[in-house]
Amino acid sequence: MAYTTEAQIKGDSQVYGLSPQIKRYSLLDVGFLELKNGKFQLERPLNPDAGKAAFYLKMTVNKDLKKFKLMTTTASGLQQVDIFKRDDPAMLEQLQYILAELLERDILIKK
Repeated sequence: MAYTTEAQIKGDSQVYGLSPQIKRYSLLDVGFLELKNGKFQLERPLNPDAGKAAFYLKMTVNKDLKKFKLMTTTASGLQQVDIFKRDDPAMLEQLQYILAELLERDILIKK
């Protein structure tokens, strides 16, 4: 998946973009890690009780804070999954909680 200015989680109708007010320190405050290549990456489990079978919300922002990737993945991070097809309200609630924090901290905006 390439970096874009807008992203949509597989199975969701909502489109997200990066906030114009995004700041490096805001990313670090919510748990993003700064990688050696300058990109910022966040991985949050959506069902932490599942152990190695957990699904994750994964977001990566490029180093100039202009483009990003946003997806839900398997534990390995190699395959996108549509968590909206699963009958797991707790997982959807966790996803909404994480996204709400990113919106509140001016990292993401709804398009």
